[in-house]
Amino acid sequence: MAEVTGIDHIYLTVSDLARSEVFYDLVLMDALEFRKNKFTLGGEPHVQYFNRHFGFVLRPIHAMAKHDPYSPGLHHFCLRVDSAAEVVAVAEQLCSAGIEASPAKLYPQYAPDYTATFFADPDGIQLEVTNYRQERRERHDHWR
Repeated sequence: MAEVTGIDHIYLTVSDLARSEVFYDLVLMDALEFRKNKFTLGGEPHVQYFNRHFGFVLRPIHAMAKHDPYSPGLHHFCLRVDSAAEVVAVAEQLCSAGIEASPAKLYPQYAPDYTATFFADPDGIQLEVTNYRQERRERHDHWR
């Protein structure tokens, strides 16, 4: 049996590629140190952000519909950083860049050490940045 070792890439369809590129430059490149390239696929422009672990790609829409996190499909996308202090720094950087991110805070109802900030992209897709919690570290380190 094959084990999944990570997410290779995520594709988001966006209503305005240029507007979303500005937003994701601030979030992924400036706050989270992703790199970026652009390519054309099927005659359509794509913007790809990537780090050592996975890619995050923006592509233009074919039909207009506002994202609803409570309809079937994506509810939210959560990115993980190493520490609670990094979550605080990311939230502050996003706010400084004009992105309406919630203040980073502890959410003990999720886990005793769960710190997160929440925000939405220009199409209303809900995003979160959280810390690498002890339970996740133990799961990783003691899987077998």
